[in-house]
Amino acid sequence: MPTDGGGVAMTNLQRSDAAVDDISPGEAKRGSPSPLRAGNGPVSSKQAADRGRVALDRIVGVSAWSRQLRSDIARVARHSSNVLILGPSGTGKELIARAIHANGPKAETAFIPVDCAVTTGTLFASHMFGHVKGSFTGAISSSLGCFRAADGGTIFLDEIGEMEPEIQSKLLRVLQQRTVVPVGSHEEVPVNVRVLAATNRSLQAEVDAGRFREDLFYRLNVVVIETIPLKDRPEDIPLIAGRYLSELSAQHGMPDCVLSDGAVDLLQQYAWPGNVRELQNVIERAVMFSSGDEIEPDAFASLGTSGGVTSGVDFSKPSVEVEQPPSELELAAKRGVVSPTLLSGVYRVPQRPRVEEPSPRPAVAEPYSLDRENLLPPVSAEGDWPTLADVERLHLERTLAATMNNKSVAAKMLGVDRSVLRRKLQRYGLESGD
Repeated sequence: MPTDGGGVAMTNLQRSDAAVDDISPGEAKRGSPSPLRAGNGPVSSKQAADRGRVALDRIVGVSAWSRQLRSDIARVARHSSNVLILGPSGTGKELIARAIHANGPKAETAFIPVDCAVTTGTLFASHMFGHVKGSFTGAISSSLGCFRAADGGTIFLDEIGEMEPEIQSKLLRVLQQRTVVPVGSHEEVPVNVRVLAATNRSLQAEVDAGRFREDLFYRLNVVVIETIPLKDRPEDIPLIAGRYLSELSAQHGMPDCVLSDGAVDLLQQYAWPGNVRELQNVIERAVMFSSGDEIEPDAFASLGTSGGVTSGVDFSKPSVEVEQPPSELELAAKRGVVSPTLLSGVYRVPQRPRVEEPSPRPAVAEPYSLDRENLLPPVSAEGDWPTLADVERLHLERTLAATMNNKSVAAKMLGVDRSVLRRKLQRYGLESGD
């Protein structure tokens, strides 16, 4: 789902909705809340209620944690208290923040997300609180800043644990006084903003280490919602994967695929260090390289290179093959009694020479020739040149003959999925019972 990641599924649809929710500081008017827009008009109360239900529905899962999370969001959203969302990266913290906003009293106003880890210093202070013209080099015009852009609505401070101490002090004053002072100005500007914050760090540990202000921590720590890693709720994985498969088909025109039972089992055993964000990437890659309508476990071979497995299964280690003694056919081939063919495990008995003739060497299977005369069908009496379809049909006929009509082996030799081979055989009228 692209996603805000692992604990909660975030779909591409949510990204497009986010683009509607996000209103840049330049679009917001001072002292006037910025309504969400659908088309060219403001969102009605019914539309806002529908958006709230959709936001909760995007928190996919049947686990006890998912059900409790949806209940907590509905309860917390009704109020305007600050909310601190804690959890590992990729566990859907921004999705939770958007759901809280969409189900709260400020649902029809602006939702402004801020990544506190992107910029630092004066530029970040300007981004947060605005600036006046000429306050620093390059300030050729005044700027509202994110807090004033979110006036009357919600601001989401993502990765707040990365915020510099100087900005922490200014943020504390905003939370206490409900005013902002733009960079280069001494005028306090009132703001009415609900603050939602998120971090993948332990803020209490940051406070103990002196890297985060204790008074700011208590200002933010009014209501706490904690996310959990995806590996701790494997029962949600099939639903999240199914939701994202539907999104890929509906929005990006990718094949409409489903997961086989074996693929579901494999995904539930993997530890998902990247949480739902990693799951979405893996699912999209599997759809891209899948030739059928059902995704099998071998489509997720890339999981073996990233480690992080549970349930005692290590996909990164190849299975150990026990050396088997040679079969009787292999021994017979070494003695020249039979001859190997192109197919593994299939041998040919050479024709016995007559007594009066010298015994020839054992025959060796001739490799399949791809030269022009063997590859192309013969030119007709009318001089018509063979088409690509003629060449493909002939190649299919020869492959079926070489494999004694074993379609599974033929598909492997041709390097295609068995379902692809079946469709081609049907197209050329070569389909027959196995």
